[in-house]
Amino acid sequence: MSSLVRAWVLAASTIVAGIAFAADVSGTWTASFETQVGTQTYTYELQVQGNVLTGKTKGNLTGENAISDGKIDGNKISFVEKATYQGMPLVFNYTGELKGDQIHFKRELMGNPAEEFDAKRAK
Repeated sequence: MSSLVRAWVLAASTIVAGIAFAADVSGTWTASFETQVGTQTYTYELQVQGNVLTGKTKGNLTGENAISDGKIDGNKISFVEKATYQGMPLVFNYTGELKGDQIHFKRELMGNPAEEFDAKRAK
C-alpha cells in the first residue's frame, strides 16, 4: 500500500472515529435558572450531524433564537446564541458537558462572569 493511500485511510478513519464518539445531545432539553434579571426558563432543541451542533433556543425573556458556531467534541459541546432583551442585542457563549440525561452548561454574556446551570433531556 502506498504512503498516499495509507494517509487517506488514516485520515478517513480519524474522521469516522471522531463522529462515532461525538456526544448524543440531539433532542429537546429544558432548564430553569436564576440570573440578574430574574428566573429564566429555556428550551434547547439540538441537532447533531457529525461534530456539528445546530438547533434553536427559546427563552422566556429572549424569545426564539438560532444556534450558531455549534461544535461537539466527545461529551463537550459549545455554541453561540444571539438574542435580544428589551431591544438590546446580546451574545451568549455556551459551553457544556453531557452527563447522561443532563448537560452542565456555563453561559457567558459579553465578558460577564459565567452563569452555570443544568439542562435536562425532555422525556
